[in-house]
Amino acid sequence: MDPTKVLVTVGVPVYNGERFLRQCLDSLLSQTYRDFVLVISDNASTDRTREICETYANADSRVRYHRNAVNVGLYGNFNLLLGLIRTPYVKLASADDFWAPTMLADAMEQMERDPAVVLCHPRTVLVDADGREIRRYENSLALMEDDPAVRFRRVLTELGLVNQLMGVMRTDVVRSMLPLMGEPPADSVFVAELSLYGKIMELPKFQYFRRFHEECSSWDRKSESHQARLVSGGGARPARLATWKYHWGLIRRLIHSPLGVGAKMQLLGFLARRAAWDRSELLRECRQLLWRDDRSTA
Repeated sequence: MDPTKVLVTVGVPVYNGERFLRQCLDSLLSQTYRDFVLVISDNASTDRTREICETYANADSRVRYHRNAVNVGLYGNFNLLLGLIRTPYVKLASADDFWAPTMLADAMEQMERDPAVVLCHPRTVLVDADGREIRRYENSLALMEDDPAVRFRRVLTELGLVNQLMGVMRTDVVRSMLPLMGEPPADSVFVAELSLYGKIMELPKFQYFRRFHEECSSWDRKSESHQARLVSGGGARPARLATWKYHWGLIRRLIHSPLGVGAKMQLLGFLARRAAWDRSELLRECRQLLWRDDRSTA
């Protein structure tokens, strides 16, 4: 590998990923596009993850292994990993999943061709724990409009599973954005923020195989204890005021974005209307917080 030709870093955040990690790494290292580095950020795993990673790092010069001294949480590990990137492009890769061999080549071709595209992602096949196809995910999200306000509205009204996060992104754009939030739905807020900076292209091929199993972060979205355990990496209490944090996260990122004052004001009105639609949940969270506080002082 010629270091001067390396344009992209593939970043793999992992915590206790021994079950699926080898298939993930094999699919990435088998890409037809060869000039990349693969950085693994191990979130203080307690299983055989470290042993597996060191084996791959010793066998392939493209692989770099980083281990956190303590578990910094799911999204904390994403932020740490993004801070390690030194190439113009970055592709995140969940340690549970795998990719078709031409995915990276196809995405890089589009990213190099059109500087207005800040994220390029393939279509998704949902698979089970054994890698068998469940179904092809047909919810498409291609945001190629010139107007960032249109792209932002579309993300918030059309986004389903956040498969786009595993596409190829421009590192300079990611660096100019705010860090990922510390709890769900950090991924959807991140994609919404990204849409304010440029276009999001969807490749027509089904090249991303997203695995659903009992330990993945998407397995039980409605279970607060499941989400808290995976996001924090421990037995932390479920996050409070999640809906408030979601709306406030969007507002912060809109204000931080490069849009003009007029466009920001229009989108702030749009976000205010969406918050009004969520008023029942916002009020429920306030009552829940007050009830817990009263209980703790009783």
